[in-house]
Amino acid sequence: MIVRKILFITTLMSVVFCGGKVGTSIFRWAEIETGTRAVGMAGSQVASGNGVYAIPYNPATLGFVEKSQIFISKAEYLAGVSHNTIAYGTKVSPSDYVGVHLYYLDSGSMQETNEDGLTGQNFKYTGLALRVAYAKQVTDRLKLGGNFKFLRESTTSADLTMSSIGFDIGSNFETGIAGMTLGMCISNFGPEGRYMGDGLDITDEDTEDTQKETQYYPMPLTFRVGLKNDVISANKENSFVYNPDHRLTVSIDAINPLDYELYASMGVEYGWNEMVFVRTGTHLGHDTAGFTFGAGVLWQNIAFDIAYADYGILKSTWQAGISFKF
Repeated sequence: MIVRKILFITTLMSVVFCGGKVGTSIFRWAEIETGTRAVGMAGSQVASGNGVYAIPYNPATLGFVEKSQIFISKAEYLAGVSHNTIAYGTKVSPSDYVGVHLYYLDSGSMQETNEDGLTGQNFKYTGLALRVAYAKQVTDRLKLGGNFKFLRESTTSADLTMSSIGFDIGSNFETGIAGMTLGMCISNFGPEGRYMGDGLDITDEDTEDTQKETQYYPMPLTFRVGLKNDVISANKENSFVYNPDHRLTVSIDAINPLDYELYASMGVEYGWNEMVFVRTGTHLGHDTAGFTFGAGVLWQNIAFDIAYADYGILKSTWQAGISFKF
């Protein structure tokens, strides 16, 4: 019965969100793929996420934290842009989990231009997304989670800022069918936002205490649904092939943002004795994102991971991350 309900909701939400309209949303930078394991698997983490790094993909993944976990990552993104993440999650009761995920983006210094050309000054653009997450183990197979988040972006060029709040809800469900895990997340419920600040002041001598008006734009409402399967694992009940030393996980996500066409991501992770990991993935139907690769090592509850992503004509990016379990 639970499986039927989830499949019905999946179908219904696909009809609602798959309208094929491409528009403009605010805070789009907050949807950049992050989390080193996630990047190595092309972002296919709605069902396969297993820690605090995956909170932006599905807050229910917080429910995989065994005790407490810290994750830190740094990425050199496209065109000199960098972004950094720090996250913490902990188990506060046998079925309840709380966490915090902080994401910061920095464009670096850029030359300022106007209608006359270069002004001789530099500026930069920054973005911050702070997520407070909660997850609950509802049954031995079902986890539910939610994020409350604060988002803010600003530019030093004209002293402009834009802030808003948002909500995400997600689930992770072991279906009991051929070892499949189903994940779903609807992210970025929230009010529209617009730029405000002293940069909009009108300096006309005949006008006092007025500002130029800016338009409101919606949050990038996004629906994700994904499947994960441990094809090879040490779990005899939930894998096709039993092997105590090797694990092979395959995952696929369908992503439908409000302001973009439906696309998908696929990822594979191989693990040896849950100590050494190799990952790869690709994006399907995306304009620029393509092949990804990653690797990691876990030693005495400390994990170090690296990931590479190819963005075609936009070149490639690297990301490094470290996590601690305690």
